[in-house]
Parts: sequence; C-alpha cells; structure tokens
Amino acid sequence: MENAVRDWRGRSYLPGPVPADRTRMFWLAWGAMAAISPLQYGYAALLAKEATGLTLLAVWIACQAAGALPALHLVRRGRLGVRASLAAGAALSFAGLAAAALPLSAPGAFIGYALLGGLGAGLVYGVCGEVVSSWYPERPAARVGLITGAFGYGAVPLLVWAGLAPAATSTAFLVAAVVALAVIGTAARHLRLPPALWWPEDVDPRSHALDAARLRTTPEAARQFGPAQALRTRTLPALALILTCAGAVSVFDVIVVAGTGSWGALAVLVALNGASRSVAMRCSELFGRRRVLAAVLTTLAIGQVLLATALAATPAGGPLLWLGAVAAGLGGGAFYPLLASLVREFFGVERAGEIHAVVYSAKALAGAGAAALALLALDTPVTALAVAAALAALPALAIPRLRIPGLPATIPL
Repeated sequence: MENAVRDWRGRSYLPGPVPADRTRMFWLAWGAMAAISPLQYGYAALLAKEATGLTLLAVWIACQAAGALPALHLVRRGRLGVRASLAAGAALSFAGLAAAALPLSAPGAFIGYALLGGLGAGLVYGVCGEVVSSWYPERPAARVGLITGAFGYGAVPLLVWAGLAPAATSTAFLVAAVVALAVIGTAARHLRLPPALWWPEDVDPRSHALDAARLRTTPEAARQFGPAQALRTRTLPALALILTCAGAVSVFDVIVVAGTGSWGALAVLVALNGASRSVAMRCSELFGRRRVLAAVLTTLAIGQVLLATALAATPAGGPLLWLGAVAAGLGGGAFYPLLASLVREFFGVERAGEIHAVVYSAKALAGAGAAALALLALDTPVTALAVAAALAALPALAIPRLRIPGLPATIPL
C-alpha cells in the first residue's frame, strides 16, 4: 500500500481521516450493548429463582458466549456484513426479551430466550466490540471497556421498574424488547468497519508505538499470534480459566442479592458491575493490566465474604449486604475488559478480536458454574458464597505469574 507506514515492530498502518460520525458510531454501539443487558442481568435478578430459571439462564449464557466467535470470524473475513449481523441480533434479542415475559415452563421460553436470545446477544456483543476497537485503534481497550460497561448497567432501569411494580415484570421485559429492536436496529444502519489497517491521521502511529510511558504499563505482544497459535500457549487457557471462575461468581452475585429482596442493593451491584469497567481500564493504563486485574478479583472475593457475613447474621442482609454489593459490583464486571486488553497485550492486535472470542467462549462454563452455585445457595447460601470467594481468590493469586508468550523465560515478569 502506497501510504502505509510501519512501526519499529514492522506492523503496518494506513493513516486516514477520522470520519465525522465516529463518535456517533461509538454511542450507537454503547446503546446496543445497553439494550441487551436485560437479557443477562435482568433475567438473572428477576427470573432465575428456581431450577428451571437457572437452567434457562445457563443455556442463554452458553449461547451468548458461543455466538460471538463465529460472528467475528465471518465479519472479519467479509462474509457477513456488520449491518446484517446487527439486524439479526436485533431480531433475535427482541425474541429473547419477549420470551422472557412468558412463563418459565412455556416451550417458547427455552427456544425464544435461551437459544435465540443468547445467539442474538452474542452477535451484538461481538460485532459492537469489533467495530469500536477498529475505529479507536489508538485506545481500543478503553473504548471497548466503556461499551461493555453499558452491558452491565443497562439493566438498571428494568430492575428499578420491576422493584417498584413487581406485578409488571412481564410488561417491563416486553418494553425492553421493543427498545432493543429499535436501538440495535438503528445501530445496524450506521455501524461499519474501517478500511483494513486504518489509523487516525491525527495520531502518529510510529510515535505511539514508541511511547515509553505506555509501554511500561501496557507492553505490546512479542509478535502477532493467530487463534491456533494462541491456543498452543499456556497463557490463553489461563485467561479462559480466570474468566470462567470470575464470570460464574459475577452472575451468581446478582442472583444472591436479588434473593434478599433488597432492590436498592441489587441496583447498586448491577450499576457498579458496568461502571467499574471503564474505571478499571483507566487504572490499568496507569498501573498495569495484571496488577489491576489481581486487585479486581481480590475485591470480588472480599465481596463474597461480606455477603456471606451479612446473610449469616440475617436473611435480609443489613448494612453489610450493601457493602458486599458494592465490593461484588466493583469486582464483578471489571475483569471482562481487562482480560480483553490482556489478549491484545499477550497476542497482538491483528487477530485480537478472534482470540478474545475464544477466551470469552469460556463464559459458557461460567454460566453452568453460576447455576450450580445458585442451586447450592437455595439450601446453604453462606457455603455457596464461601465457594464463590475461593473461585475469585485463586485466580487472583495466579495472575502475577502470567507472562507475554514468545518472550524468553529468563526475562523477569
């Protein structure tokens, strides 16, 4: 390419003008992510109160996690357009939210919510993340952290509505379905991918690649890995295991706090689950991804201890319940964008979306783990929270041992 430039690692860039609607594309992706939030956090809080509801939630999480990888694969290769992907995601998400208004025993609840809704949310989640990271290549982790935050706190209005008028829960899901169809459909009309290798012309890519302050806290990959190469490293399974453990605890906390009947604490938990993601990304740029990820998981583990102490004292929880909800909320969502940014740090940016989709697919196991913890909590909530604390704490202890694949083992961590 005539206008392409290379940095000191040999990576190519094609500087070009920043489109006037880049900011609008970001906010449309943010809105689409917020619109699918009730499918996970709204359902977990309002309907996952028995074995049937937990099973549907676990299947939904598996479908959502599995739907992102093939969608990204097809979109990146030009076999499926962004518009078609999001249009399908809008229709499927609408079907999922509408099915959530049905009785749990209805056949449409499984097909509509768990299968169709899960696949639709996976399409929206994967494609929106890919579009935003591609249009903001100079700070992809921070921008993706902002839109995934919307996936966390986007369910808060639904939870507040259901808390004020429990009898109107079905109506709330139907309204959420219409909103999702409109918002994601609008995003489908305007979102698009940039040209290959595009880079904003107002940021010098060679100076950016040599920024010493940035490289100290967020070093770059030793080389560009493909998905098959990343799977042969020890690092990718470790990241998937971290997501499995932390993801199970995150969803489980929503179910446990909802079971106490404290809608204020639940709203705080879900709001912080989303808002903490962008804060964690900013902190990681100052102190390093791995340090912040270890702190996030430690906070999540502390939240389990506080919740267990609160429920041991009284089923309603009391003040400790609110402290536990705050800690669990701060730790229960921030690990998602941190793991995504570590994928870029460890394996490079060229195939980061696909490699992260492989890691994110471990969320299917997290859904099963959350359901198992919730079933245990029906009889012994304190024991279930103790197990959850261990699931959050053990990965935190292993994070300092993570290293960039491809570097000699003699280089200090």
